[in-house]
Amino acid sequence: MSLSLDGRVALITGAGSGIGRSHAVLMAERGADVIINDINADGLAETAEKAGANGRRIHQVVEDVRDIAAMTNAAKKAEAEFGKIDILVNNAGVSGQRLAFEDITEEAYDRMVDINLKGAFFLTQAIVPGMKECRYGKIINTSSMYAMGGNNVAAHYSAAKSALSGLTNSLARELAEWNIMVNAVAPGFVLTGMTSPGRDEEGLKRRVEQVPLQRMSGEFDIAYTVAFLASDEADFITGQVISPNGGERIVGI
Repeated sequence: MSLSLDGRVALITGAGSGIGRSHAVLMAERGADVIINDINADGLAETAEKAGANGRRIHQVVEDVRDIAAMTNAAKKAEAEFGKIDILVNNAGVSGQRLAFEDITEEAYDRMVDINLKGAFFLTQAIVPGMKECRYGKIINTSSMYAMGGNNVAAHYSAAKSALSGLTNSLARELAEWNIMVNAVAPGFVLTGMTSPGRDEEGLKRRVEQVPLQRMSGEFDIAYTVAFLASDEADFITGQVISPNGGERIVGI
């Protein structure tokens, strides 16, 4: 058993910055060829440069995960080019912008569900047939700590991420027959370009004080968990939601 991803092909959505970029860089470092997706072409190109520094093949897909037909077509083309897709990381997402319940519009709700849940659902549906044919696959969804006990704002975010956790549990049962393992990570608070707007230094200090380990997550804290789940060492783990959150959420069994 090994943490190496030599010979594997990974597709990562939302890889143009932040956590998604760290997934791409780490998986390439561990030997995987990587298909990266984002709506931000410039950010995606920067990720490709960083991930490609290890000499691995990098393929860029500039598409919006909400465009199901375009994403399905792009994924199928990439799969044909690489011969397979072993690992799917459904990472693309948007924040809840700390909206109060009464301030969540239908437009904001639809955008949240379309990106965080619907995009992951149908991209997975497009990738699963190839994994079944190979009788192997690792699917890793990005849920959230806030799907584990909720939050005092952004109810639409917690709802979408909770649904993604439920999808993870169901697919783990349905796809086990084909040796396809489905798990989710539920990150704690990570300071990225998506989560940082509007936060001042004092607010961040209070945020850190809520974490038993007394620090915020770095992007690679989440990437290490995802890369482990993608590796052979996690071949007996499926249907689990693992939360790297520094102890901010501790859920009993």
